[in-house]
Amino acid sequence: MHNSILNLNSIKNELKNDTNALENIEIIAISKTFPIQNIFPLIEAGHLHFGENKIQEAIGKWTDIKKINQNLKLHFVGKLQTNKVKFVIPLFDYIHSLDNFKLAEKISIQQNKINFKPKIFVQVNIGKEIQKNGISIDDLDSFVEQCQKDLDLDIIGLMCLPPNDDNTESYFKEMKFLNNKLNLKELSMGMSNDYKLAIKNGSTFIRLGSKIFGARSI
Repeated sequence: MHNSILNLNSIKNELKNDTNALENIEIIAISKTFPIQNIFPLIEAGHLHFGENKIQEAIGKWTDIKKINQNLKLHFVGKLQTNKVKFVIPLFDYIHSLDNFKLAEKISIQQNKINFKPKIFVQVNIGKEIQKNGISIDDLDSFVEQCQKDLDLDIIGLMCLPPNDDNTESYFKEMKFLNNKLNLKELSMGMSNDYKLAIKNGSTFIRLGSKIFGARSI
């Protein structure tokens, strides 16, 4: 059995034992930089959710595969530039990084063109970091309302990349509070180093790369 399958099964068993809530969690296998031969074993084993952050790489890897297996769900997890939206919408089912209104407008225009609405997470700058993208907490309510009512975007939840400090759990707790306040169902937070803590605080989508595929060579 391929190592990626063994690793994923180990994670699932771990979550089942620790949280007893595995059925409420979607594990996104972050396959960016990994060649398709590393990904095929997971697809053949029935895993459906995969994440990429470079559009050209994703097009080359996933266009034909998604035509064959229409149950696959592809997540865009990187910084999305407005000029790339026309390539992202036809291929990706989820966008985890909506972080400004100009981008929201571009997504709205493109989804209307092809009659497909991706499921979207709004990225929140939960740590108020100058160097990070994301909607500020103060602007979040009005931003989500505009996206939903004016642009008809399918906003399903919030996403964050918390600061690399000792307060990770407090950021996750605040994200859960904000998500509930907005009556959003899904919450995208938690990666290979903190996914258990994220799940404990309400995450429904976790993003795991090296934990499944091993260390990246690039």
